[in-house]
Order: sequence, then structure tokens, then C-alpha cells
Amino acid sequence: MVDLRTAMAAAQAEQKRRQDRAGSSEKKKNRSGADLGIEPFDPVKYVNKERADTASMWLVIVYALVVTCLMRYVLMPTTTLDKTDVLYLLPLTMMILIPQIHRSVMPERFKEHYTRGTWFRAFFLYTFTFLSLSFLLVNPPFGDIVAPQLADEWGVAIETEDGFLFADDNRSNTVSWQLESGNTVAGGAWLLFGLADNVGANAADVTVIHEFGPDADTLNANDTFWSTHGDDVGGWRTQSNSTAPILLPHGEQDQAMAVFLGNDLAAGEHTVRVSISEDGNPWTNTRDYVWTFIISPP
Repeated sequence: MVDLRTAMAAAQAEQKRRQDRAGSSEKKKNRSGADLGIEPFDPVKYVNKERADTASMWLVIVYALVVTCLMRYVLMPTTTLDKTDVLYLLPLTMMILIPQIHRSVMPERFKEHYTRGTWFRAFFLYTFTFLSLSFLLVNPPFGDIVAPQLADEWGVAIETEDGFLFADDNRSNTVSWQLESGNTVAGGAWLLFGLADNVGANAADVTVIHEFGPDADTLNANDTFWSTHGDDVGGWRTQSNSTAPILLPHGEQDQAMAVFLGNDLAAGEHTVRVSISEDGNPWTNTRDYVWTFIISPP
């Protein structure tokens, strides 16, 4: 038998024990440390880790620079244009050597701080550093791997006694001319266009071939056309109107080209092939265009 006083005393003691346990748990929740699985902050270890990460960053940047220079000045000059994929695939594959280079170069006090996260960051840094440096070294002033290109548009002008008449209906690769009478164009036909380059298009060799039926003639550019007739076709140099496309949008920076196609061209489809060649660095840069001049009978 238990009397009322004893039961109340036991209940009060049990309630006090519960309160003590609850207070102890609350203190543990509000207190950081080993009880919650948090490692204590070690300033010395933190500084060593930061130094190790900084050393790793510079090592990856230097390694990417060395690989990029080898690609640009050793691999590129000995690689043909049909195998240019190796210029990027091989250097990017060399990132697998990054962990081994760290283990060979870095001091022991740094190696303990390198984990998988270090290699992940190093791979990204190497990739973007290589791509940035490679774009820098293959463009002027360090290199030139792109041939001059059409500055904007091209066109055909017919030289008559009254001046120049411009062919209408100028599309991307086709220019049309509608005859009013007869089967030939009354006057001389000039092919006009401009070349633009990131270095200067004046050093490029331009070959123009005029094809009509079974005939094919190699034509040379006229060096005095723009100085003699520049005012007559001035609208084609820098601005566009209803009948004149833009030829030289960059002004004097573009190379103005004028090629005489012939007098009294016959009705039909005339094909013009333009081949551009330039001594680049380290390759010979080439570019080809095929244009069509259609003369429609009345």
C-alpha cells in the first residue's frame, strides 16, 4: 500500500528529472561543438588550405598556358586543315594529367588538402583558360587563320554612255538584269564588291572566273576603277538605296574590288566564281564565293 504523501513525492521527483533532461537537451541544441558533429575551427589549417588552393589555381593556369603555346606554335604549323579537330581535342584531353602534376610538384603540406572537388574545379579552370588563350593566340596580332570575306553585299553595274546603271533584284547570291530589247546588254558589265578582314584585306590574292555556257575566263581586278568612277558609284560604297547595295560598309578599311565582266553580255545565266587566298599565320587562308548574274530577255 502507498499513501498519498509518498505518491505525490514520487510524482514531483519524476517531474523534476524530466525537466532536467529537457533543459540539458535544449542546451545541447543551442551549443555548437563536437556534440553536434561540427569540427572546431582551426585557423592554421584554414590558412594552409587557402594556400594550397591558390597554388593549385596558378599551377593550372601555367599548365594551360604551356599547353596552349605548344598547340599554337608546335602543333598548328604541322597540322593540315582537314585535321584541325586535333588542335582542340588533344589539349583538352591533357587535363587528365592535372592530378598527377599536382602530386609531382606540390609540397606534402598541400597534398592533404586536395580532394575530388579540387580536381573538379581544376578541370573547369583549365578548360576555360585554354579556350581563352587559344582564341587570343590565333587572332591578330599573334595569328591570322581567317581569309578576308565579303564586306557586305556585291552587285553588277552596267556602264553606258549616260553613266552607270545598277542591276536590280539583288539577292544573296543572285543578281538579275532585265533586257528591254535585244539579247545582249548594251554596255560593259562591272562586278563590284568589297573585302573585309581583321588585319587588312589588301594583301589577299583574288581570282575571279567568269563562266557562261562552255566558256570560262579568268579575270583580273581593275586597279583604277574606284579612283576614276568612285563618284559615279559612290552610293555603293557606304550606303544602300533602292537599287544599290552596301559594298564598303567600313569605308577605307575595306578593299574595294572592281572586275570587268565584258561588253554586251548575252542573255542567260552568268556564273562568277571568286577565290580568295591569303598568307595567314600559320596557314594559307582561303575562301570561295559563287555568284550568279542572270540576264533575262525581254
